[in-house]
Amino acid sequence: MGRKQARGAATLEQEPDLANQLYVTVGKISRALRRDAGQPLVGHGALSALTVLSYLGPMRPGELANRETVSAASMTRIIAALERVGYVSRKRDPDDGRAFLVEATEDGHRVVRQGRAVRVESLRGRLDRLTAKELNEVVTALPALEKVAAEE
Repeated sequence: MGRKQARGAATLEQEPDLANQLYVTVGKISRALRRDAGQPLVGHGALSALTVLSYLGPMRPGELANRETVSAASMTRIIAALERVGYVSRKRDPDDGRAFLVEATEDGHRVVRQGRAVRVESLRGRLDRLTAKELNEVVTALPALEKVAAEE
């Protein structure tokens, strides 16, 4: 669609199942890494929200709900659960005293760091099973995959 293809380069018209195959494969990798990491102390949705707070910093619950594509009511329950275990805290929004921000506590940051380390180590073990040629193919594909993953 407007892009010029190099001679012999694949196009989506030539590879109609590419998107489906990539979707399935990425999903399998994600599930395998979650499984390898063991049972988290909080649910997947709560861990995802905690990760956003850990990396992006404090934000209003509505903004967090939008980023996580869940309803405000669902995010309220997620925040309450994270607050009960001490992974997030609330503070007044300095720009609007009627509102509050949610932020990851040090324990929350630690949970995110440890979870990521376990998943990275699991992925490293899976990559170790590849041949040198296969590993090189992954390295070569990584910039394109990062582009696919980029938010617009």
